[in-house]
Amino acid sequence: MKYFRLLLFVLMLALSRQASAQNCSMSTNLAGYAWYGTMGVEAGLGLAQHWTATAGAVYNPFSYRNDEGAIRQSKQRTFSAGARFWPWHIFSGWWLAGKAQYQEYNEGGIKSPITHEGDRLGAGVSTGYTYMLGQHFNIEVGVGVWSGFDKYVIYACPECGRRIDKGGKVFLLPNDIALSVSYVF
Repeated sequence: MKYFRLLLFVLMLALSRQASAQNCSMSTNLAGYAWYGTMGVEAGLGLAQHWTATAGAVYNPFSYRNDEGAIRQSKQRTFSAGARFWPWHIFSGWWLAGKAQYQEYNEGGIKSPITHEGDRLGAGVSTGYTYMLGQHFNIEVGVGVWSGFDKYVIYACPECGRRIDKGGKVFLLPNDIALSVSYVF
């Protein structure tokens, strides 16, 4: 939680400078909320007509029990920083993005009782489209992938603590599957 607060503090400092019209944005991914209540926020800062800097955080502290009493969880803390290229103009139309990302995760009980826990560090690319709804609100859709190194531990179930495997590996995963609402200011 302290990392999330630190990131929000840094974002507020970065965005506290006097901003010209339509030079900053804050968005949240509605599709993330549908995945076990995963909350996320991303801030964008216009650097030039075609470039924005981005910083984001994703957080999910929730565990759920099904009818049989088994736990399902997709817990995570994810922090990212990157840039977007906008061929037309910032906060409107198509975009391409790149970012560096760190994730601490614990997911299990979803398809099987096996639980994966660990830390991932890597970089990702994504693309999408931003549709302007009005002067200050946008809808974004996007998709991407990220790759890097995963240091993990695998347990037999979310509660038992019986370790099955431990190690590190290179990964390639989908990322930034987004249907976001943005406020541009």
